[in-house]
Amino acid sequence: MARPRPPRIDKTPFEAEIVDHSHDGRGVARRDGKTVFISGALPGERVMAEQTAKNRHFDEARTVEVLHASPDRVTPRCPHFGTCSGCVLQHLAEDKQILLKQRVLLENLERIGHVTPQTVLPPLTGDSWGYRRKGRFSVRRVNKKDKTLVGFRETDPRFVADLHVCHTVIPHIGERVEALADLVEGLEARNDIPQIEFIAGDATVALVFRHLSPLSDADRAALTAFARQHDFAIYLQSGGVDTVVALWPEAPELAFALPQWNVELVFRPLDFIQVNATLNQKMIARTFELLDPQPEDRILDLFCGLGNFTLPMARLVGEVVGVEGEAGLVMRARENAGRNGLANAHFHAADLTEDQRGTPWMRQGFNKLLLDPPRSGADEVLKQLPLKNIDRIVYVSCHPASLARDAGFLVNERGYKLKAAGVMDMFPHTGHVESIALFEMK
Repeated sequence: MARPRPPRIDKTPFEAEIVDHSHDGRGVARRDGKTVFISGALPGERVMAEQTAKNRHFDEARTVEVLHASPDRVTPRCPHFGTCSGCVLQHLAEDKQILLKQRVLLENLERIGHVTPQTVLPPLTGDSWGYRRKGRFSVRRVNKKDKTLVGFRETDPRFVADLHVCHTVIPHIGERVEALADLVEGLEARNDIPQIEFIAGDATVALVFRHLSPLSDADRAALTAFARQHDFAIYLQSGGVDTVVALWPEAPELAFALPQWNVELVFRPLDFIQVNATLNQKMIARTFELLDPQPEDRILDLFCGLGNFTLPMARLVGEVVGVEGEAGLVMRARENAGRNGLANAHFHAADLTEDQRGTPWMRQGFNKLLLDPPRSGADEVLKQLPLKNIDRIVYVSCHPASLARDAGFLVNERGYKLKAAGVMDMFPHTGHVESIALFEMK
């Protein structure tokens, strides 16, 4: 059977009045009775746009000229804005970006969860440039350009953006994107390196080179020389997570401190850590303000990862139990508890999308709950938990739609009040919405 032809894209520029903002930062217009999402456009603007995609219920387009600009429009700092997909909001004033994200959160809570917070928390903001300490660059040898590209994906994800600099990545990395591309271009294995992951601790910045074929001695020597010259730790990854090995130095240590709670977390180069270090510390502090941990409390921390919340919280409570699905993270959380002398922090590995009602940690009883789930949310585990003795829940979310769904369950089916909710700008200049919510038993 022949595949259906994709809808024909009409590239003729058209004029549009932008009436709203979408949840991902695009302008919203109407054209011939149909909604059009236009990248690079702001509410109140009149623009010339070019169609980029056609769907049954909506179309997509990009701005080619601003005819009447919004007072909230600013000149993007990055020369790659509009091509690179790493940021989509650099053309919107920073103080307006966070208000957009707040509106997205509140609209999701109302539309999906049918709930409204009693209090809207002041937005949490931190460093807005040079903040990203973890991420992944795509790598591609482009023969037509006779060069290797290193960067994030373009807005068309088939292509890698030809970056010269990245202002949102920590400067130690963001200012060396071209140097990385030149490094890979000079390797014998340049066609066999699809990505470079980066992650930074307080004292060490690491690069992980994924390679699809064994590296020659010459390539290893070139990578080592680059590491020495630019003060990087370099790891190689030939397959899955368990194939990551240090190239140079022999045994680098990655760690970050949470000085307010006298805690240091050691991690591995592919582990999950919060992207924005400054915002992470503010987020932990706000979480504790809302959860109000007391010496007599026994607190359950679900989706705990390395113990980003669990370990500092152990300084404040009688006992805290962290549960995480990835066994490697649990092992390192236990090691970090030992390093920090925290005998009252206990960790368990468990798939929180499956039934955990027979597990010992589930039956032990808690009076407060902290959740920091992935984008999919926490609906499966919330349905299992014996919530009747839990009088306070703090939910840290990286996806407002799943938070809204779970808030609807807690409020409309389990009898909690949504006392407060607010946004946290973990990813400035992007459409990513990080948020936090407090639930209390009525």
